[in-house]
Amino acid sequence: MDLLLLAALLFATATSARPSYAVQHIRGRQVAPANPTSPTFTNATNGTESEFLYGVNIGGWLVLEKWMNSDMFENSTAYDQWTFDSRTDVDPVPLLEQHWSSWFTEQDVIQIKDWGFNALRIPVGFWAFDTLGFPYKMGAQAYLDKAIGWARTHGLKVWIDHHGVPGSQNGFDNSGHNGSVEWQNAPNYQNSINVLVTMAKKYGSIDYADVVAGIELVNEPISWKLGNGEGNDWDKMQAWTKQAYAAVKNVTRNSNLRLIMHDAFATPFAWTEVGAAINGKASMPPTPFAIDTHLYQNQVASDSTLTNAQHIAKACNYSSSSLLPQNRTQNLPVYVGEFSLAINICVNPDGTTIAGSTCSTIGCQCASSHSPSQYKSYTRAAIRQFAEAQLLTYEKSAQGFFIWAYKAPGEWGLVNAMAAETLPNPINDLTKYQYPNICQDQ
Repeated sequence: MDLLLLAALLFATATSARPSYAVQHIRGRQVAPANPTSPTFTNATNGTESEFLYGVNIGGWLVLEKWMNSDMFENSTAYDQWTFDSRTDVDPVPLLEQHWSSWFTEQDVIQIKDWGFNALRIPVGFWAFDTLGFPYKMGAQAYLDKAIGWARTHGLKVWIDHHGVPGSQNGFDNSGHNGSVEWQNAPNYQNSINVLVTMAKKYGSIDYADVVAGIELVNEPISWKLGNGEGNDWDKMQAWTKQAYAAVKNVTRNSNLRLIMHDAFATPFAWTEVGAAINGKASMPPTPFAIDTHLYQNQVASDSTLTNAQHIAKACNYSSSSLLPQNRTQNLPVYVGEFSLAINICVNPDGTTIAGSTCSTIGCQCASSHSPSQYKSYTRAAIRQFAEAQLLTYEKSAQGFFIWAYKAPGEWGLVNAMAAETLPNPINDLTKYQYPNICQDQ
């Protein structure tokens, strides 16, 4: 994955007013969160819970990420969607069309459903709807529509994820532009709302009410200023969220459409005030606003000091460490929009584990150094334990989860995990769990 922009540096140079949290992470980079003294959510007082979403991210399809789409970047100096779409050595449009038409198809939707999933989270950039003068190529919207159609045919829900916004919300390649963070600069801020309104007019209409379950306002914005003056102001971001929500709701005809905001690496609890302002004391349904949080355990140095038992304990205790609510009966719903099975552990033949990515014991195997297809039985068992600990916690405390990602290298890929049997199959069947009581032992 792309490590060019170290978020540890970003965090060290942060200057904006925002909540103070311990370290959390983004794919490949250290970022911010986790305040153990954060306020709790208000318990729901009426209504019933919405359908739990067993989801998978279709990352690397409509928004390129070099670490996931390495073949497309061969023989090129491009390193993100911006530079790929700006290529002059070849015409990037046929390459994009070939990728869009072959990388994810209806057969993939059928496979995902067979594995017990009922939802797709599809990352898409603003340029799928309007390039706004930036050097992106259009065309992705047609394939988003295809995926929505396939999902409808096979009974899955779709969560449209605004993964890249004008100006970049984080400076990471997953925003479409690795480098500067200029989202809050004019006119990018307003343009990001305009794009959401365009999306909502179409996908928030009655025509899509049976399949589009949610629209994410923006994915993974950083919640701090950088030393160079770029970045995002926390208070301004929260105000924008209320403004964006109101603008989108004004054009939405599907009253059950849920609008989601990523927690900006500040944990869901930091959004209590915004949630209360929007949802009031409503419970689920029809709470229209929700928070997305991303939980990884392989992207900060401290994670590489954990044994598998410690990784499992961390996952089982997400709710008690303020990374998730205590339960699902809250008036600010929380989704785990991204998580993975990737951790840096080495496993001995007797099942004991060593933290990190190197070991010298005879028979010891390090998970990060091998593809899941190469896992020994004891490595597979260790990863399966960690996986089930996460799933059990998410079902208890969240409204749904989305694994990152359907097609990704090594232990990041759902396809690889299912082949290696490091996840239950089907994922929504507790009787297929091998360690259903794993969190009770923590």
